Amino acid sequence: MKFTLNWLKEHLDTTADIQTILHSLTSIGLEVEHAENPAESLAGFTVAEILEATQHPDADRLRVCKVKSDSGELQIVCGAPNARAGIKVALAKVGALIPNGGFIIKQSKIRGVESCGMLCSADELGLGKDASGIIELPQDAPIGASIVDVLGLNDPVIEIAITPNRGDCLGVYGIARDLAAKGIGTLKPLKVPSIAAQGAAPITITLTESCCKMFVGRVIRGVRNGPSPDWLQQRLKAIGLRPISTLVDITNLMTIGYGRPLHVYDVNKLTGNITVREAKAGEACDALNDKSYTMQGGECVIADDTSMLGLGGIVGGVPSGVTDDTTDVLLECAWFEPTLIAKTGRKLGVESDARYRFERTVDPDFVKTGADLATQMILELCGGSACDAYIAGQAPSLSRSIAVNSRWINQFGGIELSAADQISMLQRLGFNCSTTSGDSYQVTAPSWRPDIEQQADIAEEILRIYGYDRVPDVAMPKLADVSPAALRPAQSRERMIRRTLAGRALHETHSWAFMAEPLARHFGYNHDGLALVNPISSDLSVMRPSLLPNLIQAATRNLARGFDSVNLFEVGPQFRHAKPDGQDMVACAVRVGADTRKQWMQDKRIYDCFDAKADAFAVLESCGMDPEKLQLSTHVPSYYHPGRSGAVMLGPKTVLAYFGEIHPSTLRLLDSDDTMVACEVMIGNIPQTKQKAKGALAASDYQATDRDFAFVMDADKPVEDLLKAVRNAEKALVSHVRLFDVYQGKGVEEGKKSVAITVRLQAADRTLTETDIESVSTKVTQAAAKTGALLRA
Repeated sequence: MKFTLNWLKEHLDTTADIQTILHSLTSIGLEVEHAENPAESLAGFTVAEILEATQHPDADRLRVCKVKSDSGELQIVCGAPNARAGIKVALAKVGALIPNGGFIIKQSKIRGVESCGMLCSADELGLGKDASGIIELPQDAPIGASIVDVLGLNDPVIEIAITPNRGDCLGVYGIARDLAAKGIGTLKPLKVPSIAAQGAAPITITLTESCCKMFVGRVIRGVRNGPSPDWLQQRLKAIGLRPISTLVDITNLMTIGYGRPLHVYDVNKLTGNITVREAKAGEACDALNDKSYTMQGGECVIADDTSMLGLGGIVGGVPSGVTDDTTDVLLECAWFEPTLIAKTGRKLGVESDARYRFERTVDPDFVKTGADLATQMILELCGGSACDAYIAGQAPSLSRSIAVNSRWINQFGGIELSAADQISMLQRLGFNCSTTSGDSYQVTAPSWRPDIEQQADIAEEILRIYGYDRVPDVAMPKLADVSPAALRPAQSRERMIRRTLAGRALHETHSWAFMAEPLARHFGYNHDGLALVNPISSDLSVMRPSLLPNLIQAATRNLARGFDSVNLFEVGPQFRHAKPDGQDMVACAVRVGADTRKQWMQDKRIYDCFDAKADAFAVLESCGMDPEKLQLSTHVPSYYHPGRSGAVMLGPKTVLAYFGEIHPSTLRLLDSDDTMVACEVMIGNIPQTKQKAKGALAASDYQATDRDFAFVMDADKPVEDLLKAVRNAEKALVSHVRLFDVYQGKGVEEGKKSVAITVRLQAADRTLTETDIESVSTKVTQAAAKTGALLRA
């Protein structure tokens, strides 16, 4: 729901500043989503006059304009079809920032012709959606004057979020009523006109109660339609609505101003009388939203004696719509059944401001008043004479009488208010209250609040006006006995690691903590204190220095039994020496065979060292480590393949993990002929991270853009150095860096490799411009150059 501050003050007599009003709106449940003053972004745009407009020598759709400004004559190339001599326009000088687009005007050449500024459209200035031509300002606007003053734009625009039960605040008048109840000024009395009717109603209206409970129709003859007054157009433009004609603009003004949707029909296009009924299957309608709809049956429609005119309470039809030639109109002000309006809208997939309000229930007691207000405005702006109103049906009664106990309200809300104070708040909101006994009173909700059904709803009304921020904080009672945590932090971490690896399609195993001495020496056993005095078997004679041999042997046995792919992991201790600090907790995983998780792949992909790396990093991330802050090293134990493995380091000395392909000689020692990959994560070396509450998802509302770069670097240079440099080139905008290709061969110098990466750019507060992207691209290439990587030609 959008409205302007001045519009609000037409109904609210207040001296409160904008910040007080914004705070009060949120405090009473009308959450402010956005507030801005157009004058702030448009202060530098001034009035200018086109003296001459000639055809561009090299472009059919461009004109070269000679423009008179407060700083002299300027030459500006313009593509607007309405650019012509003699009109006043909105000028953006060199250096101006265009609100819609965020780009800065520069002096440039367009198709070889110099251009020193820009003539702006409403869309470019954020004043509407019209981008078909430049703004034409009043002829009496002084050259050099700010367009803010000329167009009266110094009026803040406020946008609030409306919950589904607050249809009464889908009009500026309802918002003013709530603020007045809060104490932010006084609600101005609504002046309901008395219409002097001239003649009986010439059209009758028939209702189907399942569609419409009340319909007020009034014929107004001799009207003059056309562009609405500047004040009315500006009011609609300020909230993003496009002015159409005086009659249509009046209905839009009533919709936003009072939450009271209306419609006008051209009487000369109607045949006979009006009927509000359920649609027949197959009926069709060309709607005013430039779409056609075919009825399925049961929708709410309005028809004359021959055909369907439109969707009741949602959108009118083209055949009966008003134009500049319209002289006689039928004004419609009705109360449509909310449930049927919602069903009709969903069934046909049509959205409109009218549907949004009717399906949330509009005030049934405002039907006649709304018709009179709109009639008076039509007579004032379009002239003509009004006939008697034809009133079909009657307004439904939606109000309920609710018994309230003031002590229950205080207990429920945690406040202390007397019954008299509670009644005073409710009366300011329009509720009728009567005291029945000392602590109890009877409340009748106003017609515009059908959502008030029980005592808890009354408590909510009192609390939001009283102020949720004034409700005292009360601590929950402490429990007498609180059980200590069942798991130590280290145990919780091990459990999380098990879940992580199991979630990566690995099967957990539990193997012996012993192994044969010859095999143990291959994996680093060098301490006789780990030999068992009385081993249960000759091949289980020493404490294991690594979990890896047992997992490899288990995988080999499974392969021998016909499994195509084996994925195993174990979390347990391994031993360096016989002292208490010689035992380390390690998570180890082994993969062999093909990745069968992606069944849609025609060619099975054999596990490689990058699968092991992914397993290791998944474990580290589950323990709170940031992969981008870790270093990689090629210093690995001898049982890994020297060219297809790596170590994850925290600083130069602390090893967090090893990963890679197992050395062929190691596999032969373990009687295996299959290629295997593995990872070992040293759980004890992972620092404990502080537990932080998980924040809300910080997703940017603005579109990201990807840029690909190809760099040439030394073949023996780690790619990770390049990736890290690129990530740090512009931390505010570089959100992700991904390697997607490494190439050596024809076209690349011997001893070099071509590395291709994708850099994702995204800002949290704006859509990136081409200037932003080029700036970051330059920083990326400069950062890469410091690592010895040059942009590939």
